[in-house]
Amino acid sequence: MLKEFKEFALKGNMIDLAIGVIIGGAFGGLVNSIVNDILMPIIGFITGGIDFSNMFIQLAGEKQATLSAAKTAGATISYGNFITLLINFLIIAWVLFLFVKGMNKIRRKQEKEESSKKMSLEEQLLSEIRDLLAKKK
Repeated sequence: MLKEFKEFALKGNMIDLAIGVIIGGAFGGLVNSIVNDILMPIIGFITGGIDFSNMFIQLAGEKQATLSAAKTAGATISYGNFITLLINFLIIAWVLFLFVKGMNKIRRKQEKEESSKKMSLEEQLLSEIRDLLAKKK
């Protein structure tokens, strides 16, 4: 049983997944820093000094000046935190979109190269002639 577990744990896919999770965690921290330390202060400056981390609606208790005090006083809706997390999500989604788009482009290029390699020399020449004739039209 130990041998089977060792084979499972050391498979290439498992190690790749572990590396992906570690890099993903580091990337999440980087995105959080970009949003919290760079983007949100800029957005706050543009919007007249609004501090998104301290934006909330207090549902119960006496009205408080800060989010932490409002949370201890009663129920609150922390919509500023939601805005920050939404920006985090949009950045991560955009980066992943660009990554997948790039990977798809590379994969299509490789598939095209592989399909052209599979053709015989005669087929390649005929394809090139066809492409040249199509360009002249």
